[in-house]
Amino acid sequence: MRTSLREAKLDVVAINRILANEGILDAYGHVSVRHPEDPGRFLLSRARSPEYVDFDDVLEFDLTGESVESTNVPVYLERFIHAALYAARPEINAVCHNHTLSILPFSISTTTTLSRTINASKLFGEGVPVWDIADSFGPETDMLVRNIEQGRSLAKTVGDSALALMRGHGSVVVSTQPRNVVNACLSMDRSAKAQLSVLTLGGLRTFTDVELLERSGLPGGLRADDRAWEYFVQRAGIVDLAPRGEE
Repeated sequence: MRTSLREAKLDVVAINRILANEGILDAYGHVSVRHPEDPGRFLLSRARSPEYVDFDDVLEFDLTGESVESTNVPVYLERFIHAALYAARPEINAVCHNHTLSILPFSISTTTTLSRTINASKLFGEGVPVWDIADSFGPETDMLVRNIEQGRSLAKTVGDSALALMRGHGSVVVSTQPRNVVNACLSMDRSAKAQLSVLTLGGLRTFTDVELLERSGLPGGLRADDRAWEYFVQRAGIVDLAPRGEE
């Protein structure tokens, strides 16, 4: 079923609030959703802390990172992250940029990479790439993605992965389904915490090839349930996100 623009905007609001409530986002970081009617645009809040994002905060941007609407409100500086990823990956429909504490050690370690350690970390694939802004733009940046060229460099490092770390900064997580970006971000966080723990214990029991296979759907053609989304919505205290005057 095709998502409407209204539903996509509501998802932007809900995902921001959920990831803030779950500790993935704090006062900073942001989530976007590709425009459901125009793949050359995406939906992103004005510059606001994720916990407080509301329906009327959601703006439309093009794939160069520029607002398509006339607005005087401040916008996120690092909107170019989203623009470049949507341009490079036609199949993705959600992007989260975050500074989750658990992954930061792996973004700066020269000896240990973020890898598959628990079931939740299957999305890491063959390994999580790390983007170092200094490699392409020198050692004198403030490490923020301030223009589309830097965004494209990051997107190139992400490649076809589900996520990438940004050296000393944070990460980007992408998903083909907007609501699934919540599970992807939480899986990243759990997996990083598990790996940090096992490093202190010593030894590591790895997956078998069969265990690493991705499986989707349920036997008999049944659709997977939506219990995770319901759970996170309730935890975040989300009751009604529709703007006043709408049913």
